[in-house]
Amino acid sequence: MQTELFYQIALSRIPQIGVVNARRLMSYFESASSIFSANRSDLLKIPHIGPVLAESIFQTHILKEAEQILKTCDQANVRVLFYQDVDYPDRLKQIYDAPIILYQQGNVDLNVECLLAVVGTRKATDYGRRVTTKLVEESLGAQVTFVSGLAYGIDVEVHKICIEHHVPNIAVLAGGFNHIYPAKHKKYLDRMLLKGGIISEYPLHEKPDPRFFPLRNRIIAGMTDATLVVEAAEKGGALITADYANNYHREVFAVPGNLDKLFSEGCNRLIQKNKAIIYTDFNQLCEQMNWGNIPNKIKPTKQLGWSRLTEPETELMALLAKNGEMPLDELAWKLQKKVTEIAITLINLEFQGMVKALPGYVYRIKD
Repeated sequence: MQTELFYQIALSRIPQIGVVNARRLMSYFESASSIFSANRSDLLKIPHIGPVLAESIFQTHILKEAEQILKTCDQANVRVLFYQDVDYPDRLKQIYDAPIILYQQGNVDLNVECLLAVVGTRKATDYGRRVTTKLVEESLGAQVTFVSGLAYGIDVEVHKICIEHHVPNIAVLAGGFNHIYPAKHKKYLDRMLLKGGIISEYPLHEKPDPRFFPLRNRIIAGMTDATLVVEAAEKGGALITADYANNYHREVFAVPGNLDKLFSEGCNRLIQKNKAIIYTDFNQLCEQMNWGNIPNKIKPTKQLGWSRLTEPETELMALLAKNGEMPLDELAWKLQKKVTEIAITLINLEFQGMVKALPGYVYRIKD
């Protein structure tokens, strides 16, 4: 006798069913096994379940495929989560197009208190890598789990830094676990699975497909509390993730960048259009998200003297020295510069241990 999980997998493999119709069937029949034992006339009474879809439910190859998927998952120690299961990501359940099945491997809780998506360009710059490193280092002790896509650039950078610091992190894949993409990033999985994990809506044998990557991004945005875009050109997967997050009414943060840099255009545009909050540091993000247990900021290993600062940095430091604590918008007004330009300068000064960020986008010279 087959288990309910077997029929749940089979439900997800019905051709052209889609997640909305799959949930519609579950709402009428209450169990996946009941769907496969129903007669055609009962199926046709359900709105949007036409003759073609009803007929496809009775295709024998679906059950054979489900049996093989379940067998390979058992052999590979892969968990299969149905959208009604208690361990299925709670945040993801709330979105209308969430996958009905998730495949999970690793040692990580998908329902921890704080989940942050970090995404960005596949062609990360030194600036983007520094911001990503600083983000993870500042989060130590904050019990935040990071989520990304294991892609080139910012994605793999956040996974690597999390692994280095033993921070829980989750990679959402655009294919099955037997076909890690890009293949060269497979080397990170063994260490990631110790304190993290990988998830996918596709069974182990499914190869990545260009269509799957945008769909993968909806899971990244949907299972997290907020999405941080570190670097992005005017178009790309990171902005797709940000769009999903905004559509799901999740917070979006963006790291401001130089106005003449290609891979800052997307972030600056998000900020300009009020589709993202300016990201300055991890403490500020925690304040915005109302996350408790904010860790003390990591102390820089090296303090730089004013003599080594750039002209914009010196100008800003002089203003802070004169006035003490100042909010970001007032700094921009006093210096007659754009807020994004001032935010970039402040981030660079923070890296150098020169200024300290306070709640409410307020800054002062660091003691």
